[in-house]
Amino acid sequence: MNHAVLPLHPGKHALPAIPDPADHARHVRTRAPEATLADHDGAVLVYQDRVLNHTVTNYGGRRVDWVRGNLRLIERRGRRLAVCGGFGLGAPAAALVLEQLIALGIRRVITVGTAASLHTSLAPGSLVVCTRALRDDGLSQHYLPPARHALPSPELTRHLVGALHARDAEARQGIGWTTSAVYRETAPEVARYSALGALTADMEAAGVFAVAEHRGTDAAAVLAVADSLADRRPRHDHPRTDTALHTAVEAALAALTAAAHEQPHD
Repeated sequence: MNHAVLPLHPGKHALPAIPDPADHARHVRTRAPEATLADHDGAVLVYQDRVLNHTVTNYGGRRVDWVRGNLRLIERRGRRLAVCGGFGLGAPAAALVLEQLIALGIRRVITVGTAASLHTSLAPGSLVVCTRALRDDGLSQHYLPPARHALPSPELTRHLVGALHARDAEARQGIGWTTSAVYRETAPEVARYSALGALTADMEAAGVFAVAEHRGTDAAAVLAVADSLADRRPRHDHPRTDTALHTAVEAALAALTAAAHEQPHD
């Protein structure tokens, strides 16, 4: 019996799609003609409502209904940025909203989420910048040719690391394992991927990197450890994790601004 390989249709990543995110942008502009993000330095994706609320409290932000989610347009030191949350978890949810943001003009995105550690040295609240993501997500195969990893933008990742260091945030850099099946993470997988150098397990990074590469957009990811698969610690609300997420968002906004200043997109 032949085993199914995703995507089922070979070479799909190179084929044009029937739906076009530009159609969404045109639809939005029928009710909001001013809807554009081309004049923004980039967008930060967040996945916890409390993180979005904290960001809005600290930076303000006008809410617009241009994408599927809670999109806030903020100004930081005279620069325009976007923060989006409230759209769900996982690579498919992140990919949908990222496609819509890109269609409206976003050219840089940083995803800020939580992860489970694959090493006992990573405690709750540890920050990890993902330098490549193992593609166990099920979505990236629809955007990129077959490969083990999806890669972030080296330049945007460099700015993100620099912004974290400028805030005295200790952040490790390494491989992430992106999986869509959080209740099917197994001990052999943890042992295998940690031996390959993976530090964390998350649900979005590989999908975000894949969409960004497919659309010619820059992406980076920083993850705050919330629990552990190495010495099983079930997830709970830890104050260090929230503090790390707040620092990560602040650094992501600074990194987007620095990247735009260094190499503005046309």
